[in-house]
Amino acid sequence: MADSLYLSLWFPDFEVEDMLPRALSVMRQFPFSAERPGIKYVGLHPVSWDEATILEQSFPHGIQPEAAVLVASELLHEDYAYVFEAAWDLWMLGEGQEHWLLKPSLVRFVVRGEQFDEGSYREEGHIQVDFGPDSPFLQEHVQLTGEVEMQVRANVQKLVDFTGNVEKHSGTSGRLLWSEAEENLAQKLIARLQKVQ
Repeated sequence: MADSLYLSLWFPDFEVEDMLPRALSVMRQFPFSAERPGIKYVGLHPVSWDEATILEQSFPHGIQPEAAVLVASELLHEDYAYVFEAAWDLWMLGEGQEHWLLKPSLVRFVVRGEQFDEGSYREEGHIQVDFGPDSPFLQEHVQLTGEVEMQVRANVQKLVDFTGNVEKHSGTSGRLLWSEAEENLAQKLIARLQKVQ
């Protein structure tokens, strides 16, 4: 069963005025889907996830990260969370499970003010990138062959490139790539790819 995959990021400064510029610096490193480019959704959550959103806006054709940040900038508070949704292209098996296709896959950028949800940023990061299920990076339900290994490696390389670029260009003081599984993701990837050699 697939587990969700996350990248948690912490920053040395994350005052109210730093939140959206930091988010923008992360989103600028993201390799947006060629088929579904840009930010597709912006949502603002006050106080905790239990509260109703105070702003939700969808952008069917996608907007640039700079424009998405402007949408959120009117309502800046240290006890708000800001959610930006986008997509990137990952290799996945088509419906017949015979052909590999490059398909858009949903990614969420969650930006937490330091007072949001009783300071949950300490555990989950000032910014958390939710990549969705880890299955595109492991393909555990598919027998490993040379072709499968190539597609898995391409997906993993995209993930590695993104996390490396975020570390280089966004001023993070800490980062953690993790999944809901107890196992270490890197160890799972290595074990999976070693089976084909």
